[in-house]
Amino acid sequence: MNNILKIIFLTFVFWFIALTTIAQEQDTIVVKKETPASLSKHSPKKATLYSAVLPGLGQAYNKKYWKIPIVYAGFAGCSYLIISNNTEYRKFIAAYEYIDGGSVGDPPNDYAIRYPSTDQLINGQYQYRRALEQAVILTVAWYGLNIIDATVDAHFFDFDISEDLTLDWRPAIIPTALGTNFSGLTLTLKF
Repeated sequence: MNNILKIIFLTFVFWFIALTTIAQEQDTIVVKKETPASLSKHSPKKATLYSAVLPGLGQAYNKKYWKIPIVYAGFAGCSYLIISNNTEYRKFIAAYEYIDGGSVGDPPNDYAIRYPSTDQLINGQYQYRRALEQAVILTVAWYGLNIIDATVDAHFFDFDISEDLTLDWRPAIIPTALGTNFSGLTLTLKF
């Protein structure tokens, strides 16, 4: 009986030693798990927000610096249209009020002399007010286009086209069933 206990005890000791030596032989390489915060992905939301807050900033975030002057040239053109149409609209209003008020005193501008009829002045007011409203709509559309451009560009920022993707075109002679040949182009898409 004593021998059986010694054998069981020694078996447990050997198993314990064997398990602890195996545990000490583990690999010491540390593998870092990438979390979503550690991946620096280009964010379309940021580009949209930046471009909405300050036009052109979304394009800068996307590293498309050449688009910024185009954005501001569009806004400069829209601003010019708004200012010039508003100026003309105000001139027609002043001339109309001068003529409708009995033409007392000096005329406010040359439109009071150039357009003596109130119908002409009302028509001029209508035309320039319409042009002014269209210029404001164009400015809002340009602002929206700026935001859309930044958003779409941010979506394609990390887009990678493989080297294997090619579109090749070559001249070709195409035989027909009647035995004649036609010249044409062949397009080959490799991916």
